[in-house]
Amino acid sequence: MPDVAELLRRAKVEVAPETYVLAGLRHADWARLLENPELSPRAESNFMLLRDPFEVTLLVEESDWRAMRHAARDARVEAGFRLVTLDVELGWDVVGFLAHVTRILAEAGVPVGALSAFSRDHLLIKQDDLGKALRVLGEHVAELC
Repeated sequence: MPDVAELLRRAKVEVAPETYVLAGLRHADWARLLENPELSPRAESNFMLLRDPFEVTLLVEESDWRAMRHAARDARVEAGFRLVTLDVELGWDVVGFLAHVTRILAEAGVPVGALSAFSRDHLLIKQDDLGKALRVLGEHVAELC
């Protein structure tokens, strides 16, 4: 089993330049957005979508949200996030990597949301907490960008 502290030491931390919005939508509102392609996130932007039995969660750049928010007025919205990528490729045999990272940030009092892509993990961190998060993570990673 890979050592999670060593994996983190090899990681490069990258911060996307954009600010993000996390929106929780009713299924009906999501269906309405799907009917209008002009309300979709731009093809070149980063976004994430999760549909579960309770809601549709959409993470989009603020500029994309401004273009679609009128069609999802009832959405619950949290804004002001920065997307932090832990750029180290992780296999599916890795146990505890996110737990290790979020424990480091929790001990420093930094709230985070965790997102996993196929091979890398990402964190949602409020803009106001970003500096502190980077200082804390900087002690544990190969490179901050």
